[in-house]
Amino acid sequence: MIRFLDNKLFRYLSIFLFLNSSILPVKSSSALAAWEIKTNGSLELRTKSNTNLKAYFQKANQIYGDRFWVDFTGELKNPRTIKGNGPIKEIRLGKPNKGKTRLVIEFNEETYLNPLTWQMVGLDQNRWRIKLFNPKYPFKKIGEGLVGKRRGTIKANKNLIKTKKSDYDYFKLPDVKQNKFLVVIDPGHGGPDPGAIGIGGIRETDVVLEVSKIVKELLSDKGVEVRLTRKNEVDLDLPPRVSIANNTDADVFVSIHANASRGKRRDINGLETFYFRGWRGRLLAKNIQKQILKVSPGSPDRGVKQGRFYVIKNTRMPAVLVEIGFLTGRLDARRLEKTMHRKRLAYAIAKGILEYLNKVG
Repeated sequence: MIRFLDNKLFRYLSIFLFLNSSILPVKSSSALAAWEIKTNGSLELRTKSNTNLKAYFQKANQIYGDRFWVDFTGELKNPRTIKGNGPIKEIRLGKPNKGKTRLVIEFNEETYLNPLTWQMVGLDQNRWRIKLFNPKYPFKKIGEGLVGKRRGTIKANKNLIKTKKSDYDYFKLPDVKQNKFLVVIDPGHGGPDPGAIGIGGIRETDVVLEVSKIVKELLSDKGVEVRLTRKNEVDLDLPPRVSIANNTDADVFVSIHANASRGKRRDINGLETFYFRGWRGRLLAKNIQKQILKVSPGSPDRGVKQGRFYVIKNTRMPAVLVEIGFLTGRLDARRLEKTMHRKRLAYAIAKGILEYLNKVG
């Protein structure tokens, strides 16, 4: 979610497209292939594969009106300005510096915008959408190129991630050797211990249990045997969680948690992954951290760290503890309360585990 303050410029997000595609851009060598502002006030983008998008918003000043822009890698060959209509004054496509492309949308004065509600959503392999405004009067769409163009038979997935195997296959999770690996997933807390309590009463135990169950389903679909330390709201101490992993001789142990800041400060957000020892533990942590950051654009990277948490210190296999966001943080809490984002995180954790298993064999 975007976070802004008046008269200051804040970076909204940094999105790394992790899905494979190869569509050439329109009239340009930049990563921007096509764009369109639709009649409902939504901006849709089509990009090259593995594109790094960065989007910004700035309040009006004496020279410009409110502006929203997106930066892309690759240099635009043909800078241009396009006249807008309705709430949009004009659209500018230019080169902010060498090797970059910028798409700027400038709004007319007195246009009501609510950037705090803005969120970039992935539609399929290389298409993105963000709702910028709600037209009060008829608005004529503006754009260049075919935003809806896509290759193959992959269909746009409106909800980005669903729980059915066929939908997960769309994301091309890495394959591993069938029936070779055993992974233990540990949803933190449970029962009388709800863990962190966040904004609006959101509970850590509920969030991490849902994420853990989806991770289990994803890994199982790839032929990995998965054990959950708990499947419902039960009181489970730390030693039994460790025993489940050690007694089953698991290959990997992943404990999933959500954070809370002291004083419940809403400005503190971010993702982090802990390991206790060894290069394998660190590799597992780095793989998971990399993937969860991709599905949480704008949330700070708090890094991969060594930690002495009981469940990762006393397990005999590579073990990590993942903090998937701050329930007390304004940005993270709004995401974590949504099932769609929990599914994205589950996908990311599963992908990180599978990539690790591929590397270590």
